[in-house]
Amino acid sequence: QVQLVESGGGLVQAGGSLRLSCVAPGSIFRSNAMNWYRQGPGLQRDLVASITSGGRTNYADAVKGRFTISRDNAKNTVYLQMNSLKPEDTAVYYCNVQNVPYEYWGQGTQVTVSS
Repeated sequence: QVQLVESGGGLVQAGGSLRLSCVAPGSIFRSNAMNWYRQGPGLQRDLVASITSGGRTNYADAVKGRFTISRDNAKNTVYLQMNSLKPEDTAVYYCNVQNVPYEYWGQGTQVTVSS
């Protein structure tokens, strides 16, 4: 069974920073894009950022200029550096990889931003 293991969530004041990490099995990580999603209270799960195996990145408009996704292929780890956090960034953040026809999710990590 494929496991994605996330860490790094927590409680932070508005304007602060957090870095999320997600470790994936190498066989999945190396050849696939990695994604971060989030789901706020009462909201749908939305894509926050993605990074291809070659390092190209894409961001949701709401986080552009504040969040940075990166990957360390030697550690099979994808990161989400979140700066200038806002209360509306409060959500459970999920690591995701799509290895067609399969799709895998992490367990989620809570990020809470207080005003």
